[in-house]
Amino acid sequence: MTALLEIEGVHKAFGGLKALDGASFTVEEGSIAGLIGPNGSGKTTLFNLITGYERPDKGSVSFRGEPIDLLQPDQVFARGIGRTFQLTRIFARLTVLENMLIATQRHERWVRSVLRGAGSAGERSRALDLLEFVGIANLAGLAAGKLSYGQRRLLELAYVLVADPTVILLDEPAGGVNPSLVHLIADRIRDLNRGGKTFLIVEHDMGFVMDLCARVTVLDQGRVLLTASPEEVRNDPAVLDAYLGGADDDEFEGEPVSL
Repeated sequence: MTALLEIEGVHKAFGGLKALDGASFTVEEGSIAGLIGPNGSGKTTLFNLITGYERPDKGSVSFRGEPIDLLQPDQVFARGIGRTFQLTRIFARLTVLENMLIATQRHERWVRSVLRGAGSAGERSRALDLLEFVGIANLAGLAAGKLSYGQRRLLELAYVLVADPTVILLDEPAGGVNPSLVHLIADRIRDLNRGGKTFLIVEHDMGFVMDLCARVTVLDQGRVLLTASPEEVRNDPAVLDAYLGGADDDEFEGEPVSL
């Protein structure tokens, strides 16, 4: 595998708060990579830098060897990098299907997309296929605001998939989701990965990360402690000391650990 996404020596500060302090790591093409760390370690800031919502003070972000850290979010998205957010972003008063149709029409002004309403037959078919893939096609006519939190996560994933991105950044896909839907989300990520999609996942549920990801990057106070296999992460003394207060690595097993 080759590096698809490269973060090199990235610094970012907000006033006197140093959110990222020389963070560097790569995401290999075709992989499922994890990004973990305590609250305030810089995970969301890093996602924002990759997707154009923030600019690095120093360092670079590259995709397929080309710098993207000065691009706008829509330009990053057009390059093939899709993203979900920690707080789901949906149109609560529109139906699930209408939310998907807006996603199929992102090249237009969103208001015009809403006015188009029904969309073309091809757009509706693709939207329904993706809703079927994530397991919520039966809810297509329901107002999105009535979905459970886990169902909203699935809708957001389907929404991102409309553009057929190369890389998908998932911000806490299992957070607040009931166990049955967590398993469904994990299965769909594996299916998409087998189809060639690359993932970078921020998640506090350690079982979810360790089961899915081949490589995990650990952030501590804006710095990368290590990028390694889940087993190496579990047994690294610096990780245990920084995130679990030196607790035994058995705490990575079973119930989710909120880092």
